[in-house]
Amino acid sequence: MSKIGIVGTGMVGATAAYALAMRGIGGELVLVDKNQVRAKAEAADILHAVPFAHPIRVTSGDYPNLAGSRVVIIAAGVGQKPGETRLQLLERNAAIFKSMIPAVLKYAPEAVLVVATNPVDIMTHLTAQCAAEFGVPATRVFGSGTTLDTARFRALLSNLVGVAANNVHGYVIGEHGDSEVLVWSRVTVGAIPLEDFCRTQNIELNDTIRQEIDQQVRRAAYTIIAGKGATYYGIGSALARIVSAILDDQRAVLTVCSLVAQVAGVRDVTLALPHMVGGQGVLGTLPLPLSPTEESALQASAKIIRTAIDELQKAG
Repeated sequence: MSKIGIVGTGMVGATAAYALAMRGIGGELVLVDKNQVRAKAEAADILHAVPFAHPIRVTSGDYPNLAGSRVVIIAAGVGQKPGETRLQLLERNAAIFKSMIPAVLKYAPEAVLVVATNPVDIMTHLTAQCAAEFGVPATRVFGSGTTLDTARFRALLSNLVGVAANNVHGYVIGEHGDSEVLVWSRVTVGAIPLEDFCRTQNIELNDTIRQEIDQQVRRAAYTIIAGKGATYYGIGSALARIVSAILDDQRAVLTVCSLVAQVAGVRDVTLALPHMVGGQGVLGTLPLPLSPTEESALQASAKIIRTAIDELQKAG
């Protein structure tokens, strides 16, 4: 029976737990939060939905209850205060992670760690550094990256071409944020390049349409947050998809963020690329040929992340 731990039961962590339960992924869910009353309530609420879905054990507890977990989702962290800079927010979350990650690994030393806390690329980088002190390879620590952004891209392309989203193949890479890169040059519908498909089906695809889709993907979180205060259904489902790839050793290609030695000329940086994900975490990185414009945009995105990491390390 595969055990899944979730640390942090805010909207993202709780929704991920719900998505896992509804899809029947794993055999046991353990919810851990500093606010133990909240964790207990979320576990009870999800447990009451189990009879309508798939058999799964749902409990709450503390770090010792993570023992035996194959996967631990890290969704804990603090939100940005009014007037607080991005670096100050990073410093506060980094301090939380420095105590939380050792506590997780003390009781679940063999688990794959999946980070969901934003800014996810930088928090994943810090988690990998911390985990390395306990002998955990970087391949067993990765973040949700642009998995959700890629899904948004494919959903919008699906609407454009009138083909089911799971038959539309395209990737969003780089930072999970404003500098992310939509790889238009490699989009296919089935095995047919997007431009060829649109031409044969008399579907209009011009720069204006591309820009509209780009902005809908890139600005999606801002739009949703403006309307309802937070995003959680999409990322909760993305985390469930990632966990299923790990537990079933699917060797699935997902745009999670992971530490890479070098990308687009930038060294030692954590960002999203098409990675193969399986039972032991990130099994490899798939080479993705890019256009010169996309390569330049990826380099700029990588530099943004690397600069933020450097600033945080100086501040610490």
